[in-house]
Amino acid sequence: MLEQSFGLTFFLKSSKKKSNDRFIYLRVTVDGLPKETSTKRKWDATRWNQKTERATGTREDAKATNFFLETLVTKINNYRTLMMAEGQTITAQRLIDFVLGKTVSKAKVIEEFKLHNSEIFALVPREYSKVTYIRYETAKAHVQEFLKFKYRIDDLEFRELNYEFIKDFEFYLKTVKNISNNTTLKYISNFKKIVLRAIDKEIIAVDPFKRFKGKKEKIIKRPLTRQELSLLETHPMPVERLAVVRDVFVFQCYTGLAYIDVYNLMNSDIKMGDDDELWIISERQKTGSSFNVPLLPQALRIIERYKDHPQCLMRNTVLPVISNQRMNGYLKEIADLCGIESTLNTHKARRTFGSTVTLNNNVPIHVVKEMLGHSSVKQTEEYALTEQQAIGKEMRVLRDKFKGKEPLPIEVSFEIISRLENEIMELKKRLV
Repeated sequence: MLEQSFGLTFFLKSSKKKSNDRFIYLRVTVDGLPKETSTKRKWDATRWNQKTERATGTREDAKATNFFLETLVTKINNYRTLMMAEGQTITAQRLIDFVLGKTVSKAKVIEEFKLHNSEIFALVPREYSKVTYIRYETAKAHVQEFLKFKYRIDDLEFRELNYEFIKDFEFYLKTVKNISNNTTLKYISNFKKIVLRAIDKEIIAVDPFKRFKGKKEKIIKRPLTRQELSLLETHPMPVERLAVVRDVFVFQCYTGLAYIDVYNLMNSDIKMGDDDELWIISERQKTGSSFNVPLLPQALRIIERYKDHPQCLMRNTVLPVISNQRMNGYLKEIADLCGIESTLNTHKARRTFGSTVTLNNNVPIHVVKEMLGHSSVKQTEEYALTEQQAIGKEMRVLRDKFKGKEPLPIEVSFEIISRLENEIMELKKRLV
């Protein structure tokens, strides 16, 4: 990768001592980023021309100094030419390292990924959640597997990264690993953070992601309907393992807890609120934000059902929650048993609470935001009613107005319909 700009300057550095003898310094600038070092040579400031950046006069010592500086310029230019011929990334730091006789940086991607992830792990749970650490570990594993698949190597130097590598990695995740577009972009985003780290540490100068443009697909994630939730609650389960998973899922539907939060929910998190009712008062594992949720009767019944369960007694938890992977697997069985066509997973329960249980029952969105532990209403809007629910809700209001009444004058009917159309248009805009 060719650099955009290159500059080389010699100058005398001022000394604290009152002396004309000063060190000659070299400054190399690549792409606007300067680095400097001493040449270890001293020269008399009264015999130096900064315009020519050379010693003045015809004496032998001046000739020797200027010959030394010319030789240094030639060495740097030759090394720079060699780097360009080999397709290496040229940085000011690499040129200075060459002048100082240091080994050129051989920093590698997986090594830096491991270092980054170990730093993340050290800050769990103070600054990062364990989920964040696992996500970066998964991203690292994908990069490692890609290197073995395409290049048959275990690691790669950062200077060898380019746009083609990023595009090939994206294609690999989507095809060989069969990962969805949006999840692929998340892993690439995790990888990009490591590359940006390398740029900040001046390991590389150019961002290989500069031309990469990934586009997320909008996915409609529907909650359970009231009918589906009711069916799920009442349908008999043939075995205990499915009954327990169903109950944990339903508990999530009536509390809005994410999987990791219901897994970690302790008896000490159930507290009496100011209204003399039981609440969940805790913090989200993912973000550390607090959430306070009043316990609805359905949730209280499930808590009571498992208060003496051996797993709950051993872990001092409210519910006997299994691993997320196993739970999602069992939820597929439960969906088949109940005749529910949509995919059941632990996150759908949280979405069901935010939409079907709360917003659909006229709980204000800012209240739902607090219960879900969201940092902004915009996050909560993603859990808002589906378009069909919103339109149906508005039309029920109109239907009730028409029940048992004489038909309204045509101009009044048009006025109501026009108002409802405008409201529905606004709802559609919010849901897009």
